[in-house]
Amino acid sequence: MPVTFGCRNISEMSRSIDLNCDMGEGLSNDALLMPLISSANIACGYHAGDEETMKRTVSLALENNVAIGAHPGFKDKINLFA
Repeated sequence: MPVTFGCRNISEMSRSIDLNCDMGEGLSNDALLMPLISSANIACGYHAGDEETMKRTVSLALENNVAIGAHPGFKDKINLFA
């Protein structure tokens, strides 16, 4: 008897991995990494990033068909590179 998940046979389900990355933190490699990932947590401007970086990173994600999520943080930019 085949193994089922819900109403579908597991052997018919496609398998995938979500490769996620924190982006928009002001580093210079966002454009290089974006084509390699499927979702991005974009820095919201407290701990890292700023408004212009967020806009640029969202544009890169849209151009590369990357799902977008928020990466909120504390106002502690002094600890960013500690």
